[in-house]
Amino acid sequence: MSKRKEVLEKKKAITELLKEASFVKDHLAPFQSFHRYDRNGLSLYLEPGSGNKLLSYIKQYIQNLLKVNMEEVYGPKWPTEEKVKRREMVSPEARYIFVRAAPDAGVGVLGLDERRLVGFVQFRFTLEEELPVLYVYEIQLERRVQGKGLGDFLMQLIVLIAPKSCMSAVVLTVQKANVAAVNFYTSKLRYSISSISPSRVDPLLGVEKSYEILCKALDDEAKAILEESR
Repeated sequence: MSKRKEVLEKKKAITELLKEASFVKDHLAPFQSFHRYDRNGLSLYLEPGSGNKLLSYIKQYIQNLLKVNMEEVYGPKWPTEEKVKRREMVSPEARYIFVRAAPDAGVGVLGLDERRLVGFVQFRFTLEEELPVLYVYEIQLERRVQGKGLGDFLMQLIVLIAPKSCMSAVVLTVQKANVAAVNFYTSKLRYSISSISPSRVDPLLGVEKSYEILCKALDDEAKAILEESR
């Protein structure tokens, strides 16, 4: 097989992987032990979702939680970022894990089902450096459920979903100003600053950028390209 044909065949295979991963309706199904979170005084359950099938109250919830959690982090850039996030929210490629309080949960949530949302993860299956990756766009939790191991639990689930979907790495963007998040990913979860992050592509340019791109490689090729290169 010629080199060109080999490259084209590889690209075709990766495109199919991304299509297949995006076609799956419920990425939680294979992981029964991650359907609920009953720890540290919380009683929660998880459910999947898609960007093009969000009910109006869920869209409003996502927008509100993003504003509460991220407006201060982005500062004067927030109005522009908010518009970007609204577009990303409803993209057909967007996949979600919603976290809801169980009816008997002790997190101060009362009323109808929609009022029991306490957070979400938004992710996509996409390409980085010609590799198939699971890209985490958002992980947002209400403050009342933060600091109780839930974020760690959700990111463990993401790291299970990625290889199950034949992805080579988990990638995410974190704002430098969000020091707690930077420490959570790099120190606790052991994510690396990716070789595609501005600070590693060009240190001088990286100083001017407000974010870092982090990754956790799941195979040797991804490790070489997304973590070790440059």
